[in-house]
Amino acid sequence: MALNKVIICGVNTSKLPLLSNEEKEALFERIDQGDMEAREQFIRGNLRLVLSVIQRFVGNNNESADDLFQVGCVGLIKAIDNFDRSLDVKFSTYAVPMIIGECRRYLRDNNSIRVSRSLRDMAYKAIYAREMLTKKFDREPTIEEIAKEIDIPKEHVVIAMDAIATPMSLNEPVYQEGQDVLYLMDQVSDKKNKEENWIENISLREAMKKLDDREYNIIKLRFFEGKTQTEVADEISISQAQVSRLEKNALKSMRNYLK
Repeated sequence: MALNKVIICGVNTSKLPLLSNEEKEALFERIDQGDMEAREQFIRGNLRLVLSVIQRFVGNNNESADDLFQVGCVGLIKAIDNFDRSLDVKFSTYAVPMIIGECRRYLRDNNSIRVSRSLRDMAYKAIYAREMLTKKFDREPTIEEIAKEIDIPKEHVVIAMDAIATPMSLNEPVYQEGQDVLYLMDQVSDKKNKEENWIENISLREAMKKLDDREYNIIKLRFFEGKTQTEVADEISISQAQVSRLEKNALKSMRNYLK
């Protein structure tokens, strides 16, 4: 199941193209005009991104690389169809969480661990009771009211409901008005501008100054520009294995400096 083989899902991974930023922009212009050929080119030009993402899942699961690659491609296509170019965000930064989400959803749905029948039945009773009480009270019932209706401790009701709940992606739309869409990530607290984070950022940049030019460039491309190891390797003309080794050495040096 290793990813060092050349062919995955009939795709020769050693010959996958890599699009420049200019090529991505040009293809997106055509995609917005309904050009399906441009869409196919954009998908193929980002298959390396899928390949790099699924590597984190291979080895820890019993799923084949072929299956994960196909699932990752579904995430890539969703990212292409929902990407908003008006936002100042790199496509790879937007696409990676979508690809990861699809892989995790697939692994969760195909996991050997299943919710017990009794827990599932309890959850369905709670859902039925909630719908009935909503009509009766003309409002959303409380957990205590649901638990009383089905004569089950409220703690058990909460556990049962959580067990069958489907985790939401941060890219899940929660509200839409015209062309304006709010996603779950928009409802999450943003702590990046707090003073301690600002000070931490200064410390990280000082630590980066202690790196040599190549290590500095790799850290900048990886963690400040959101590029994958494969993209970094192509940009600075070394192998991905070398990028991985240099990245680990750089992070180790930075950790030592920050101690």
